[in-house]
Amino acid sequence: MSRRIFVIRHGNTFASSADARRVGAGTDIPLVDSGMAQAQRLASYFAARSLGPVRLYSGPLQRARQTAAPIAAALDHPVDAILPWLDEIDHGPDEGQPEAAVVARLGEAAIAAWDRDGIVPDGWTVDAPARIAAWRTWFAAEGEGAELLVTSNGAARFALLALGLAYGQLKLRTGAFGELIVDAPGQVRLLRWDERP
Repeated sequence: MSRRIFVIRHGNTFASSADARRVGAGTDIPLVDSGMAQAQRLASYFAARSLGPVRLYSGPLQRARQTAAPIAAALDHPVDAILPWLDEIDHGPDEGQPEAAVVARLGEAAIAAWDRDGIVPDGWTVDAPARIAAWRTWFAAEGEGAELLVTSNGAARFALLALGLAYGQLKLRTGAFGELIVDAPGQVRLLRWDERP
């Protein structure tokens, strides 16, 4: 049996009426009601699938753990571990700033390069080599069944970068996931990315 790896982004942390802000590892905010609903949809989606043996992991931030909790309940399987390398990145001077202000400071091209190619914008603290190494180590491990990793957008994108996959868009929307198949340690195929149940 091959390994199926689901990279899951946490649910919404802002109401639809609120101005979006850049929140990174330094801002540990909870899910809002719509984010809890997204987490429930993810839970229902995975519970309805034949996943075989399951392992469930979460990043350390509250928003990731709150997304993982209903999935764990629906699968009747605890969160196996909190993995520090699934933490969000550090947005430096843009932490907590409205998205419009971030774009004004960095420019649309810098944001597009981050979302498309993982090029770290000026002032952000991101150890890209360490992130890529963590994903490569994960993909190289032995195992079988389904692995669900609940994380943030900043961490999730490095899964594709670690594989050298030119997907065109690294970003996962809130409450969305990607699915990868590991046919043999280190041999990984992308089945889908940025899908919402």
